[in-house]
Amino acid sequence: MLKQGNRITGVRFADFTVNAKITLDGTELGDLLALGEIPHRWGWELQSEWGEPSAPVEFNSLTRKYPVQSPTWVVIMQDYGTEIAPEVTAAPNYDESSFVAAWDNYGAEKFMNYGRLPGGLFMINWPFCGNDYGEGVGRLIASAGAKQAFIEESDYHSQNFAHFIQKHQGRRYGLANDIFPQPQNLHTAFALHPYYRESPRLIGLTTIREQDILPIRGGEVAALHEDAIAVGNYPSDHHYPGIQFPLQSKSIRWGGRWTGTPFTIPFRSLIPVETDGLFVCEKNISVSHIANGATRLQPVVMGVGQAGGMAAALCTEKNIQPRELQAKELQIALLEDLRCPMAIIPLFDLSPQHPQWLYSQRYYLDNLDTYPLNGHCQNLYSYRHNYGDYSTVLPHSCQCFIGSFLCIDKQNYRLLITIPNNLQGISYQLVTLIDNVDMELKTLPHMQQRKIYGRLNPAGGWILVKHIDK
Repeated sequence: MLKQGNRITGVRFADFTVNAKITLDGTELGDLLALGEIPHRWGWELQSEWGEPSAPVEFNSLTRKYPVQSPTWVVIMQDYGTEIAPEVTAAPNYDESSFVAAWDNYGAEKFMNYGRLPGGLFMINWPFCGNDYGEGVGRLIASAGAKQAFIEESDYHSQNFAHFIQKHQGRRYGLANDIFPQPQNLHTAFALHPYYRESPRLIGLTTIREQDILPIRGGEVAALHEDAIAVGNYPSDHHYPGIQFPLQSKSIRWGGRWTGTPFTIPFRSLIPVETDGLFVCEKNISVSHIANGATRLQPVVMGVGQAGGMAAALCTEKNIQPRELQAKELQIALLEDLRCPMAIIPLFDLSPQHPQWLYSQRYYLDNLDTYPLNGHCQNLYSYRHNYGDYSTVLPHSCQCFIGSFLCIDKQNYRLLITIPNNLQGISYQLVTLIDNVDMELKTLPHMQQRKIYGRLNPAGGWILVKHIDK
């Protein structure tokens, strides 16, 4: 890392040097934080730090064994059908007892369908007695040798899990071929590196706490940050092998399924307290260990990355430091980006394709106190009447299903199919990502015959509803 005083000026690699006005740390493990001696956190904070309801009151055996969440080395398996799949051999340290309860309470079929992909492929990324691996996870930041030893063990653990799956579910399942390019001596079914759920985390101008991702009292959204630059909605989810860690719920039912409370990422969480010349834009943002369970997800990280890139470009153009950039200028640049406009305000009922989307985004940015608790811009429903719902896919692009609509309970819907004939008598869960369809599903009478357009996911057991005939 290259520094002048408290300012980062670039990075020196083994074969070349990059000098930069603004540097972004988008590494999986926040590598630049340690290299640049930039203040950062690693591991748990106690409840006394910020009053987070899910944080431990004192350090304990869990916090000592797993200072951060466990990574997973994802592996892709394949259904070979009537053929016999190549044998998946056991790797060193194979321990069948660590996997024996992997699909208890789920069943083998539901377990395999969890990560089912097209073409008979299965993504194996399973937290329950599966291929999460966290033994000595602190080695990831100890030394190069210790990190390599952990990574090798994580690879062996996933191979052993694949071996266990084949052994107990049959030789029709084996490792897939030619999925990932491999620069090292790994099978092409293994991802290029583990999925790291947590890294060293910046001490920034703002720290995202659990309270910032939980719903407002009586609402279905989290409170807005004035300097919001990205949106997330994942439920808070922590991975510690063999341990169930209770967390304050931020899940809601919407669109016939469980989803997470929408929340925003503040711009100031990307900026170090004192260091200039640097943005962070991965899991290394300024966030608590607890809140990281929701901010670590790929859609959030992609949004943070886009915001970080835009911020770096603006700082470079203006020849200013990150802390000098006005959040509102960055927000407008992201909203009005011609190639990929990015949402700043979570809204259930307006997609970016809607003619009033940009207006509503800017309106709530300027009037934070009017942001509705349910995340619906009800004052814009007249615009939807005039312009139609631009998020709806036309029915001819979907499959048609006819049957009896079943309202099992609140936000739990199914369709007992009569047409098409090959699905007659089967009921599928109905889910949607479209607000007006969600509202229609809430009002449909139980057992009424309906014609529904959407896409069937037989592995998931649901129909993604795009349109309901009036």
